[in-house]
Amino acid sequence: MARSTKQQALATRDSILDAAELLFEQQGVSRTSLQHIAAAAGVTRGAIYWHFHDKADLFNAMMDRATMPLEAMAQCTDGLQISDPVGDVRDWLLTAFRLTATDTKTRRVFEIATHKVEYVDELTGVRDRHLASYNQWLVRAEGRLRIAIKRGLLKPNVSARVTARGLWAMTDGLIQIWLLDPTAFNLMRVGRQIVDSHLNSLRATAEAAATKPDSERPLKTD
Repeated sequence: MARSTKQQALATRDSILDAAELLFEQQGVSRTSLQHIAAAAGVTRGAIYWHFHDKADLFNAMMDRATMPLEAMAQCTDGLQISDPVGDVRDWLLTAFRLTATDTKTRRVFEIATHKVEYVDELTGVRDRHLASYNQWLVRAEGRLRIAIKRGLLKPNVSARVTARGLWAMTDGLIQIWLLDPTAFNLMRVGRQIVDSHLNSLRATAEAAATKPDSERPLKTD
């Protein structure tokens, strides 16, 4: 009986989060009240307060259920051997495009976090999370790029730090533009073309000649 009660509580919690997610997408976070969420989930406000302290707590729980595209880049695991540092960076970027284009929850929550919320008051934690992901990406990508420069895979005058910042901005910006009108272009194809064009412009001459701008290097799915 206790196990059944726990499962029911988890199901109620999930239904609240599902309702909040849809309402946040439709009308924005600031215009969505707990009463709106309770009505959409078919529960009382008391049930919401049983699971969440306030709307900010609910919002953060919704964020925790989904892996954001750029967080996926930052969370990629490092192997003991790095055989293709530039290829690793490329895979991380293309994974972000793939997640956004193919995973409905990832796309919805990312859109809410970027277009439907103000980073004020109790929701400043969203900004902090975004900055934390960016800083993790910067460290990881810069490390790979430094290895590539040291091995002569990239031009010697390339700045690993500047390149890592630019790749984040490019990926984040393209995803946000695509979210405004997903029918405007194919995110995965255009994203791949832009990433390949940019990375190839940084490669040492021999490397650039051996790699086509629109190469079809297999994507890692982990």
